[in-house]
Order: sequence, then C-alpha cells, then structure tokens
Amino acid sequence: QVRLVESGGGLVQAGGSLRLSCSASGRTFSSYVMGWFRQAPGKEREFVADISRRGGSTGYADSVKGRSTISRDNAKNTVYLQMNSLKPEDTAVYYCALRIAGATEYDTWGQGTQVTVSS
Repeated sequence: QVRLVESGGGLVQAGGSLRLSCSASGRTFSSYVMGWFRQAPGKEREFVADISRRGGSTGYADSVKGRSTISRDNAKNTVYLQMNSLKPEDTAVYYCALRIAGATEYDTWGQGTQVTVSS
C-alpha cells in the first residue's frame, strides 16, 4: 500500500510563496493520478489541483489557477505544489492524495501540512 507524506507548509505573509511536497512510498507511484486538496477551519475539504500519471495533464481550482503549479517527479516518487501570491484565504491544511487513473475517488491520503498566510 502506498503511503503519502506531505511537507513544506508553514507561515508566510500575504504575497509570499511556498512549495509543498508529497513523497510516496512504494514503486507504483507513476501508476497514479495525484491531487492536492485543502481544508480550512470550519469548511469542507476542497480540490486544489491534480496531475496525470506522467505529468502531461494538470487541472486547477479557479481559486488557485494562475497562482499555483502542480508538478511531479516520478523518479523521486514526489508531487509538488508551488503556490505563489498567497492570500489569507489560502490558509488551510493541505493534503495530497492519489487515485487510479479512470477512478473518480481518491483512496489514499496523506496526513496534511498546515499553510498559514498572514495579512
């Protein structure tokens, strides 16, 4: 079973940048679509971005489009989320997750990393 571990969260001022990383155990990382999600206090978890198995296709939520870039390095079993021009409303716990290509549900999740953006 694949295990996911996020890192790179922290406290940053509005307008700043962070790069989140998600490392996966196991040798089948390149078999999975990877996604980033976030959950702010008192709110439901929401989709942020996803990337296809080989990285050729990406998708973004409107709230982060143009400010964030998802990428992956299959040789390192790692997916990244570069976030720029951060806003206080980006404050949340960020989770990475994986799903089988063609499936609709993400079935493996990391423990999350906190991102706090101060105004």
